[in-house]
Amino acid sequence: MRTRAKVASVLSSVAVLVLGWELGAQATQSITISHTASSSGGTSSSSGSGDATGSTTPSDSAGTSTGSADSSSAASSSAADGTYTGDSVQTRYGSVQVAVTVSGGAITEVTAVHLTDAEQRSVQISDSAAPILRSEILQAQSAHVTTVSRATVTSDAYLESAATALAQAGW
Repeated sequence: MRTRAKVASVLSSVAVLVLGWELGAQATQSITISHTASSSGGTSSSSGSGDATGSTTPSDSAGTSTGSADSSSAASSSAADGTYTGDSVQTRYGSVQVAVTVSGGAITEVTAVHLTDAEQRSVQISDSAAPILRSEILQAQSAHVTTVSRATVTSDAYLESAATALAQAGW
């Protein structure tokens, strides 16, 4: 009886490991947009940074921007043209910082100044999520967009940094 129990235990452990391996492999191959709304998961760092327009990021800003896309759209008509660098948002995988260009009352470009780099896996996730988030922000003309599934930490930090950049622009 002991032998059967040991064999069953080993087989079940192997099955769990194989299943986990397969799920991990699938996660690296596809990153899709989730249907849940973005929520802040990171915290802002306290360092200020300059941008192309000469304005600086507030060094004491640590909150996240809240509101709806409608309020952002209403503010867009008074936004000043230029490139604004958002706060550097620290995550457990490294910092994320985004620059947003506003021209003619519209968001015309979103650029990742820095993405997570704590380990190779976080770099892969950030590199996959950044173009999706950029596209979503440009389409919505707001930082209030959905997160990218399997890249929640990066998405939250990216969107928080973009929101602070838009706040500097008067968005």
